Amino acid sequence: MISEAQFQNELQILIANAIREDVGDGDHSSLACIPASAQGKAKLLVKDDGIIAGVEFAKMIFQYVDPNLEVETFIVDGTPVKYGDLVFHVSGSSQSILKAERMVLNSMQRMSAIATKTNNYVKLLEGTDTKILDTRKTTPGFRVAEKWAVKLGGGENHRFALYDMIMLKDNHIDFAGGITLAIAKTKEYLKENNLDLKIIVEARDLNEVKEIVACGGVYRILLDNFDFEMTRKAVVFIGNQSLTESSGNINEETIRAYAECGVNYISSGALTHSVSNMDLSLKAI
Repeated sequence: MISEAQFQNELQILIANAIREDVGDGDHSSLACIPASAQGKAKLLVKDDGIIAGVEFAKMIFQYVDPNLEVETFIVDGTPVKYGDLVFHVSGSSQSILKAERMVLNSMQRMSAIATKTNNYVKLLEGTDTKILDTRKTTPGFRVAEKWAVKLGGGENHRFALYDMIMLKDNHIDFAGGITLAIAKTKEYLKENNLDLKIIVEARDLNEVKEIVACGGVYRILLDNFDFEMTRKAVVFIGNQSLTESSGNINEETIRAYAECGVNYISSGALTHSVSNMDLSLKAI
């Protein structure tokens, strides 16, 4: 995983680019009718039920737009909320509040939806030792915030990007000439480049699981689109030689059964690519 410093840097890059995209050479709507000296206050209202996420991110956005904006928080990230709840007040320059408004809402609505879906999955796994993981199936340019939201919902992050973990999937294996060759080449590459990266390898059937285990040195084996019976057999065969992860066909109806097969992790792209934004609004007081 990336470091905290890298994580914070990604957030700053995200904010700078989003404000550039939205504001350009100026918020002319506000500049046209609101005096630069005008001071105002607004409230963030919840219009849905779920898990709130993005409060701290909103503070970063407000700080970027105008360091003099002040935020008074009433509900913190990761808290269950319901319709009508008041999350925070923001006060200061009216022009600055309006400049930040859309990015704050866009970010918090999506982050809250992701945290809510993740939390639903986490609840379905209660009583098992299985943890829920996100994937790289994220919105381009918004990954760092979406992965933050998964954590706020009680889930865990998979690799952040292509550079912080080795993950040999079916296409890598086929292009490399097979599992054994792919793993051997990977180990050689890591040694030659003095890289300390964990290796995950995807298996498509039990024979591939056996081949991966025989190679050794694999941190986690990804059981892709295995049915329940195949998953149970794979978990028993792998034992403590590698961690296990189920992926594919994961939804609210199947996630518990996969967990009960004994896998360490379940990854789901749906946490980030199939959510409906939570309804939030920022209203002037």
